[in-house]
Amino acid sequence: MYAVQYIAIVVVLALMLYVMGKYGKREFEWGDFLFWESLLVVMLLIAIFPIEIAVAIKQLLGLGRGLDALFVVGIGLSYLLILKVYVAVDRTEREITELTRKVAIELEEINEKLKEIEEKL
Repeated sequence: MYAVQYIAIVVVLALMLYVMGKYGKREFEWGDFLFWESLLVVMLLIAIFPIEIAVAIKQLLGLGRGLDALFVVGIGLSYLLILKVYVAVDRTEREITELTRKVAIELEEINEKLKEIEEKL
């Protein structure tokens, strides 16, 4: 095993503990916790068995070199993470828009009631 593999294993294990701590503090939901822990387990397996996994992916995808296969999978996972972030941001923007509309409607109703009260006085 190479020194970089030991470093990768230590980093991935530290990240797993970090994610568990975030979940324990209720900063992550169950789905997020499962997603990140699964991703980190895959990264741990790649750190332990890089050559075997690279060769298997290379044969599966029909690429020339194992390292190319790892890059292709890494880029694919990056796109999935970008999509996950995009969906979360889009959902948040929609919720903010909906809340802003509700607040504006309630504020308008309050202003109308205040005008009615002022007219009666």
